[in-house]
Amino acid sequence: MSSEDKDIDKVTGIDTTGHTWDGIRELNNPLPRWWLWTFYLTIIWGIGYTIAFPAWPMIRSATGGLLGYSTRAEVAADITRFEEANAEISAQLAAADLNTLAENEELQRFATSAGGAVFRNNCSQCHGSGAAGAIGYPNLLDDDWLWGGDFENVEYTIRHGIRNEEDWDARYSEMIAYDEVLTNEEVDQVVNHVLAISGQEHDATLASAGEGLFLDNCAACHGDAGLGNRDLGAPNLTDAIWLYGGDPVTLEETIRYARFGVMPPWGERLSEAEIKAVTAYVHQLGGGEE
Repeated sequence: MSSEDKDIDKVTGIDTTGHTWDGIRELNNPLPRWWLWTFYLTIIWGIGYTIAFPAWPMIRSATGGLLGYSTRAEVAADITRFEEANAEISAQLAAADLNTLAENEELQRFATSAGGAVFRNNCSQCHGSGAAGAIGYPNLLDDDWLWGGDFENVEYTIRHGIRNEEDWDARYSEMIAYDEVLTNEEVDQVVNHVLAISGQEHDATLASAGEGLFLDNCAACHGDAGLGNRDLGAPNLTDAIWLYGGDPVTLEETIRYARFGVMPPWGERLSEAEIKAVTAYVHQLGGGEE
């Protein structure tokens, strides 16, 4: 294009590209050479990187790269290295009697530290990072245990789980759903009785009528006084600690439709040392029993 044919911007004296937007004309300013060369070099670097390192996705995996680098292999090597370093003390923990763990300070420190890592990786999703639990997931910091809080019971619960279909030795209990057993009035009466024995605001007349219903239908598991039964995993109904909630609406839902919490077994997923470690960790959180 000759200089006569160029559209020159009168203000800057630079020719334009001919593109115009709302009266604004685009100047024909070329990119700086250093910028262009930097851009070209990044393209060359990117192509080289995808050839040298894993990059291109395939149907089942990705290209391995000429260097054969693998972050998974690197992590696996680190895990193996630490496992080898802790092999001796892990073997001691696997064979240890947790009731006498406090007699070996070094082993106890290792157990609680390792157990904390196991807990955060496998248990915190339900019980919370601080083990304070949530609705439907027990708080492990207090001493209100459904199945017992000594070393043996905590370890058994971790190893076999609760109400799962994977482990035949899982702890098992099942609450009856009373929606079709009791009338609406009777459900209301039982709710008020539970509110009464747990020290909450209630209707005294309804609570009195609900006492007999409670003894006939609920006492077999929860006890006549509602103190619970650890052999059955039946909670204590007289305190202020509730797994699903202790307000009238939640109590009615529990009585009508029951609850059926499930915990997976960890006996096949964790090593013996890891089971002992997480048992020790949970036991020392604050609610562990002798």
